Amino acid sequence: MRKGFINNIIVIICILAMGFQYTAYSQRINTGYIYFGNKYKYQDAVSNTNNSLDTVYPSYFDIDQNGNLKITQTLDEDLIEDMHDKGVKVVPFISNHWDRELGRKALSNRYNLANQIAEAIEKYDLDGVNVDIENVTDADKDDYTDFVKILNEILDNDKEISVAVAANPNGWNYGWHGSYDYEKLAIYSDYIFLMAYDESYIGGPEGPVASIQFVENSITELLKHVDKDKVILGIPFYGRYWKEGESYGGHGASLKRIEETVSKYPSDVVFDESSKSVKATVSKEDGTYVYWYENEESIIEKLKLVEKYDLKGSGSWSLGQEDKSIWNYYSRWLDGEYLVDIYDHWASDSIYSMIDNEIMNGISNMYFAPNDNLTRAQAAVILTRLLEIDDVYITSDSFDDVSKDYWAYNEIELAKKYGLINGKEDNKFYPNDPITRAEISAMLSRLIEDDYSDDNIKFNDVNDNIWSYEYINKMSSMNILKGYEGDMFYPNRNLTRAEMSTIVDRMLKHNIEYKK
Repeated sequence: MRKGFINNIIVIICILAMGFQYTAYSQRINTGYIYFGNKYKYQDAVSNTNNSLDTVYPSYFDIDQNGNLKITQTLDEDLIEDMHDKGVKVVPFISNHWDRELGRKALSNRYNLANQIAEAIEKYDLDGVNVDIENVTDADKDDYTDFVKILNEILDNDKEISVAVAANPNGWNYGWHGSYDYEKLAIYSDYIFLMAYDESYIGGPEGPVASIQFVENSITELLKHVDKDKVILGIPFYGRYWKEGESYGGHGASLKRIEETVSKYPSDVVFDESSKSVKATVSKEDGTYVYWYENEESIIEKLKLVEKYDLKGSGSWSLGQEDKSIWNYYSRWLDGEYLVDIYDHWASDSIYSMIDNEIMNGISNMYFAPNDNLTRAQAAVILTRLLEIDDVYITSDSFDDVSKDYWAYNEIELAKKYGLINGKEDNKFYPNDPITRAEISAMLSRLIEDDYSDDNIKFNDVNDNIWSYEYINKMSSMNILKGYEGDMFYPNRNLTRAEMSTIVDRMLKHNIEYKK
């Protein structure tokens, strides 16, 4: 039993006995393997991550032909010290690099190997070990589990033990997948690193490395055996490619190299909506190649699963293969903030309020477009969501320029039915036109029950001769729409999506009553 376990139990019992409520708090973590290159490449790999990592798994531990520990030439005490100064754990991974016989040598020598690992952790001031023995079989399951158990017994409890396991969406219990006793491994380790990739593989048919279905099914299968607080979702920083006309393909390539190739040669790049992966068809001098790989959008889709299933965090194979620009945003993605254009925006709080209340959405998975003009169609959609009348379907064709296949047809018809909007000349609505501050004042005035107005509110550019005077007066009196410096309202100025977010957010905070 690892040192400190009994003490932890005693502390919890004392807390409960004193009448305090014990609440567990789980914060997501971000981890990454480092494998390719020399120790200087390792330094570059971690320095590019913009302080986004909690733990690194460098390739410091190998296995020799007798199953003993072999320290690799990449071990770098300066890097270890630097990571510790930044609060990052250094947990080397030990691997047989897919060599089955070498893996079995290690497991048969597990008592000696575990003690050698413990000595190396102490000697080099490391923070634990990540076990990554792959391609052994169900015949080795008990030895594999016992190896992790031995590590659990001899390492101090402040040292991390994590185990990398194969994605197993089908629940296979034979072959390589059968080598993992997930439930017991979870007992003896701190984290289970789910290698949710290699759906396609070298020598196999063309397809994504990690389709969203493959990843999600792998998660749900693992969660049958392992608590969510112990699961780290592995994300591939590589892709695979096939040359048309050749029977053998699926060669691996880093995301960085693939992006360079796609930029260099004529390429047809599409985001496959079914798999939530990227496919590129690239024309080179010697033929046509098909690449399947990850980009920011596909990585976000995978990180959404971390949030959906409330997993412990994410990890990557492997650092240095990615486009380093993703580290500008990765920590926010892991925290469930996916829209990259609102992080430092002046209206970010109101925009998040709109998203949380399902009143406004982004224009894509990655962008909200806060500074874009709000269109008249988007305004109609927002009004119907505020009234919660989106479940009614209308087919009255109120406007000649809004056809049944228009994306906001139903909401525009509903807004018209409830008297919230009017068209313009010639029975047209002009759905794609930007909406002005005067127009939104009119729409919101029709929506809001209160008829309060204050004749003392004056704007230099608003008087009772303009069509929207009463509407602007009402919205300003209720402090929903505000003016600018110099007592100006700018009624004909276009309204941005960010400004609409702040307006609706004020309405939500003031518990505005709507007409029914």
